[in-house]
Amino acid sequence: MTSPIKVVAVSGGTYRPSRTLVLTQAVLDALGEQLPVDARVIELADIARPLGAALSRQELSAELEATLREIETADLLVVASPVYRGSYPGLLKHLFDLVDMNALIDTPVLLAATGGSERHALVLDHQLRPLFSFFQSITLPIGVYASEADFANYQIASDTLRARIQLAAERAAPLFVRPQLRKTA
Repeated sequence: MTSPIKVVAVSGGTYRPSRTLVLTQAVLDALGEQLPVDARVIELADIARPLGAALSRQELSAELEATLREIETADLLVVASPVYRGSYPGLLKHLFDLVDMNALIDTPVLLAATGGSERHALVLDHQLRPLFSFFQSITLPIGVYASEADFANYQIASDTLRARIQLAAERAAPLFVRPQLRKTA
């Protein structure tokens, strides 16, 4: 039996209920159908205030430092963001500003985002993908974008979205067949 893949999902919403969190969990569930995963969800809403008060990593609490280490040691990151004014939230960027710039080299990252309409779908390629290119991460080619119309009462209501989530998970799974892409602790 193979050991589980450490999947860390960052849900970048700061409000509850959250479509972004619903999407994040759906992606994790689909990955769990494809791979043995040990999943951890980091909700920006839970760490927003203390994170925003820290100007440097040295100012972080032990709990937030542990959160950063979780991100830095993931075998696979899932990063899901709501779209605010055409981009991801500044506090999500601040979180990744505190991540060690060499910690995510070759880490696969599955990108996801939620927005009010389809016109924000390019946030995956024009905003999030460049952020993780800086970290020299491996951004997976299939990202998942969901608009408000894909949800009903904070539940996924779109078969097309469900299929996209499934496809993203199916395409991520083969990366973990090749052991050289798995980080070692």
